[in-house]
Amino acid sequence: MNKKGLTAIVIVFVVLLIDQVSKIYIKTSMHLEESFPVFGKWFYIHFTENPGMAMGLEWGGVAGKYALSGFRIIAIIVISYYIYTWVKKKAHTGFIAAMSLILAGAAGNIFDSLFYGLVFTKSTIFDIATAFSPEGGYTTFMQGKVVDMLYFPMFYMPEWVPMLGGHNFFPYIFNVADAAISVGVVIIIIFQKKFFVEEKVV
Repeated sequence: MNKKGLTAIVIVFVVLLIDQVSKIYIKTSMHLEESFPVFGKWFYIHFTENPGMAMGLEWGGVAGKYALSGFRIIAIIVISYYIYTWVKKKAHTGFIAAMSLILAGAAGNIFDSLFYGLVFTKSTIFDIATAFSPEGGYTTFMQGKVVDMLYFPMFYMPEWVPMLGGHNFFPYIFNVADAAISVGVVIIIIFQKKFFVEEKVV
């Protein structure tokens, strides 16, 4: 295995480890919608669960969740295959690292959807979830909810700002996997010219 392949494996492993450890800790130690400040009013740990797509969107009920989970699994397989081919072709290390971040993020969130419903009891504002309860989990395979906890309200937009007035500048709650995907995409956008240098025709 060359250095580029090792880089991809290490990134995926480290991101998945941090993502899952943080989610399991939050899931088993906090009530749903519980929060506490980390850095003043700028950064909170706020435990919530995402039942479907990004930003808490849902689509198609139970069948839609199966379809979404199936699509994510296919996407992970496709991304993994292309990273493998890019490693063999000796693509730019930065590009492989960025794609590895995206792969790790996608895998981290699909892991929640696939298994958390089987492993954990339901989180509520009154009850903290436990793992491997004799009563079983809170739902079936592929129907689990994604754990989110990173909240950066930053500041409220002034009332006079159209559409956003009176709301948080960044109201979304996300997790390490989401952050990895976003960082990977941003890296590719910023450095795409460096990653995809066209060979000059003499």
